[in-house]
Amino acid sequence: MSSLKLEFPRLFAIVNLKAGKVADFGTKENGVWVWKIELRRQLFEWEVSLWDAFISILDLAAMGSGVNDALVVLRVLGVVRLRLGPRGAWRRVRLVPKCYVVVEIIFTNVGNPHALGQRPLTFPRQVVALCQAPFLLDDPNVGLLFPADAIASAKRYLSMTPGGLGAYSDSRGLPGIRKEVAEFIERRDGYSSDPELIFLTDGASKGVMQILNCIIRGQGDGVLVPVPQYPLYSATISLCGGSLVPYYLDESANWGLDVNNLRESVAQARFNGITVRAMVIINPGNPTGQCLSEANLREILNFCHQENLVLLGDEVYQQNIYQDERPFISARKVLMDMGQPINKEVQLVSFHTVSKGYWGECGQRGGYFEMTNIPPQTVDEIYKISSISLSPNVPAQIFMGLMVNPPKPGDISYEQYVRESKGILESLRRRARIMTDGFNSCKNVVCNFTEGAMYSFPQIRLPPKAIEAAKDAGKVPDVFYCLKLLEATGISTVPGSGFGQKEGVFHLRTTILPAEEDMPEIMSSFKKFNDEFMEQYEGVKL
Repeated sequence: MSSLKLEFPRLFAIVNLKAGKVADFGTKENGVWVWKIELRRQLFEWEVSLWDAFISILDLAAMGSGVNDALVVLRVLGVVRLRLGPRGAWRRVRLVPKCYVVVEIIFTNVGNPHALGQRPLTFPRQVVALCQAPFLLDDPNVGLLFPADAIASAKRYLSMTPGGLGAYSDSRGLPGIRKEVAEFIERRDGYSSDPELIFLTDGASKGVMQILNCIIRGQGDGVLVPVPQYPLYSATISLCGGSLVPYYLDESANWGLDVNNLRESVAQARFNGITVRAMVIINPGNPTGQCLSEANLREILNFCHQENLVLLGDEVYQQNIYQDERPFISARKVLMDMGQPINKEVQLVSFHTVSKGYWGECGQRGGYFEMTNIPPQTVDEIYKISSISLSPNVPAQIFMGLMVNPPKPGDISYEQYVRESKGILESLRRRARIMTDGFNSCKNVVCNFTEGAMYSFPQIRLPPKAIEAAKDAGKVPDVFYCLKLLEATGISTVPGSGFGQKEGVFHLRTTILPAEEDMPEIMSSFKKFNDEFMEQYEGVKL
């Protein structure tokens, strides 16, 4: 792409010049002529004269192209003091007639891979495209557009759906896909799995909500949840009328779990009149990114056996592993390995999804849960509850089938599938290291390495003056910090208080999902903001 280079800061703007004549430079993308303007000098604030000069240059570019309307997107990577509009949204400002400016937020606050540029895997999209438009299979030229294994796979899935993708399925999901999930679990764990105990769901979250709704009878029922925790659990427990019983992960031990802390949490809950009925583990962790060891899982399962607790294993990030020392191992495998009587008595519900890993298909809403040692009459009641919603999303069920039954060696699409998935995971591993090292280079910031999942959860050691300023502003201290970060850099993060944390300790959560080529500049921007923030509130020159 041709560039009009200006002597301005470490920002870049993309100028979309619409409804105009063909210009002498730039490229046409989706019917729109696009110019990339690189702004290369650091700015600390926009002065009126400089802003006017910038807009005048854009106007000249538009007029020179015979264009009537201009849209400017500023991607904020330098430290620029622009007051943004509604939090987490783009702000559209009318500056001069026919010219609009949009300040882009860098959304690192949600684990939404495709929204941050991760490309979909080719094979599953080909298969689902054919399933969504089965008339393509009758086209004599279909083999010119789709590989033979994708065509065969689409036909196989369509044979499982008598009414096609527009018809309801069994409330538990299509039997053929539940069988594929069971076969995947058997390959992963080395133990057979029963498709009748596998329910397909609209993302893992729906499954979690369904199971918690079955467990919680009222406010007197409690669920052990790790803190920091994914807010799905606190919100759902609250909606179901139950009580969250926190157990704290140890940040100094890389967010490890201490069974003695579990016992203390249960004892305190019982003292308060709460019956603890279940325990949640998130492995790998969200927001903390740690991977549970086999030994830790054994301790947890023994504890659940002793306390007669249902274990809920949130394992949606099992593909997202960024180190070799502690690979993912499922709670179900460890339970089966432990032998009788425990492997016949501990009740376990495990969750998985197509939203994470190298798939990242969040918008498809595909997931499942598998039940182990759940009494048959309880399974029947869960089936009844599932029937209220009639059917899980059928296209998402096919995505789940493709995730657990991907191309195999020798298939036409195998090498491309491996290349794409491996490329995503290797890049995520590098990004995890860039982000961890970047945070640890900042003043008053400490961050454990992201062993798995897709988040960093650095501790921000806020000076007393910053805490006082937050109080004066009516903000929680880490919320105050995150808003200042957003306003200064456009980087959108989540305050640690949204996940729970120990009193007087502050964090933020960010994903490791921004494009790898952007990561160094994002971390440089974060460091500049943070170190200037600390200098401001400590009153000490760096």
